Amino acid sequence: MKVFLDLMWFFKQEKKAYITGILLLAIVALLQLIPPKIVGIIVDTIKDNELTGAVLTKWISVLIIVALVMYVLRYYWRVMIFGSSLKLARILRNQLFSHFTKMSASFYQQKRTGDLMAHATNDLQAIQGTAGSGVLTFVDSLMTGGFVVIAMAATISWKLTLIALIPLPIMAILTNYYGSLLHKRFYRAQEAFSSLNDKTQESISGIKVIKTFGQEKEDVESFRIQAEDVVRKNISVAKIDALFDPTISIIIGLSFFLSIIFGSKYVLAEELTLGELISFTTYLGLLIWPMLAFGSLFNIMERGRASYERVSKLLAEPIEIIDKPTALNEIPNGDIEYKIDHFHYPNEAKAVLKDIHFKLKKGETLGIVGKTGAGKTTLIKLLLREFEEFNGEIRIGNHLLEDYKIDRLRESIGYVPQDHFLFSTTVGQNIAFTNPFIDQIFIESAAEIAHIHDDIVQFTDGYQTIVGEKGVSLSGGQKQRISIARALLMDPEVLILDDSLSAVDAKTEEAILSSLKSERNGKTTIITAHRLSAIKHADLILVLDEGTIIERGRHDELLIENGWYKSMFDRQQLEELVEHGG
Repeated sequence: MKVFLDLMWFFKQEKKAYITGILLLAIVALLQLIPPKIVGIIVDTIKDNELTGAVLTKWISVLIIVALVMYVLRYYWRVMIFGSSLKLARILRNQLFSHFTKMSASFYQQKRTGDLMAHATNDLQAIQGTAGSGVLTFVDSLMTGGFVVIAMAATISWKLTLIALIPLPIMAILTNYYGSLLHKRFYRAQEAFSSLNDKTQESISGIKVIKTFGQEKEDVESFRIQAEDVVRKNISVAKIDALFDPTISIIIGLSFFLSIIFGSKYVLAEELTLGELISFTTYLGLLIWPMLAFGSLFNIMERGRASYERVSKLLAEPIEIIDKPTALNEIPNGDIEYKIDHFHYPNEAKAVLKDIHFKLKKGETLGIVGKTGAGKTTLIKLLLREFEEFNGEIRIGNHLLEDYKIDRLRESIGYVPQDHFLFSTTVGQNIAFTNPFIDQIFIESAAEIAHIHDDIVQFTDGYQTIVGEKGVSLSGGQKQRISIARALLMDPEVLILDDSLSAVDAKTEEAILSSLKSERNGKTTIITAHRLSAIKHADLILVLDEGTIIERGRHDELLIENGWYKSMFDRQQLEELVEHGG
């Protein structure tokens, strides 16, 4: 019953619906007692040769009225109880999704996408079943069973009732044991399903890579092994689940056996009439459902408890990046200043950034270069407050980064990441992601600055062209430029291009940078790149190596230093010359 206690907050919230549903269930349970009693009365009337057409019509009319009332009440208790369970699923689903949006990057580094999806689908279905079928089964089995037992004892024979109930303690012991086994096995089955879900998501997302390397057979085999593991663990659940009905059937059979043996003796001893014995066995038949439901209840509860534990554990994950109570509700504006002594990712000892100190004036352009893994993207992530635990400070204007509300901070930053994610919708809606109701003229203006407008108008449906999942129908350069247009539409105080020009040719890159310079006059721009032509116009260029600034200055100043920047610039100039036939 622990899962019902865990869900008590929801039952209190929806108490009106549940109380109404339970009252209707109670009335139905009472009405169910009438037909067996009428059958017994009619049998005794026939036995005494007192049955007439009028008597039969009267009792049949009563049965019809009872049946109609039960029909209506059963409809409404289903609406009340099952309708409420749907609300629980909606609440938990919204809580999960909201929780996901608040979690930091480290959370998603530790959690698998498929696992998170399984929590939001399969686990919530099991919890919903507990608040719906579980409540129904629990209340109905108790009420129906309780009313039937009271009717048997009060209106027929309390001695025969006690005899019929002798096998029930055995059922209680066995079903409780089955329930504990079911909980453990279902928890493992849900974990296996999460792994399979994650495998499916990864394989579909990476199908191009799988096909390119000819790993289809190996991937199918890996999927088959995981699918078999899911089946094996669910079969282990089914084996326990399958024990409930046979066990209960045996208990019910024993109850019927005892009732007929001792009931016949009472009839012969004239302690009972034949009609009362028939009514008693009919009542006993009504106990079949509560007993079977009791076994089903353990199944539903243990599944719900296992899933609720998994979901609760996920919701209990702490939100690492939160607003201070005194956080400023204003858009950050001004110079950007980094004073970072060192930063390392959670659970990693090696520092990713060390001795990062520089100041970028409002309206200037910062270029960040360095070999792969030098810390360029990490530097950007700290400005976005994806991570906070570092030794030092970052300021915008006269305030620390954490002095601003997170929403206001991110409203001020237009970020174009290395991995260009596009949604499965139209090109126009992807660009207008931050403002879906903006006029088309502004969407096209942003696209022109990003030099993607001419490409879009040549698509089959122009700005209404569906790009497919993750922009699968577009080239890398087109996806990059649509992502840039999306960021530009925000008109942010700070625009960050994190290696976001790598897939466009040099001519297009130059055109985009020229447009940005003229359109974003007075606003700050940060560009990380491997191709130095993307940042040579910057007001300040930082060269990173193993998380440390090894060179800084303007393009001309760095060429004079004759260091890493000069060496890389000469190499790229030579490569470009060779590409053009030199």
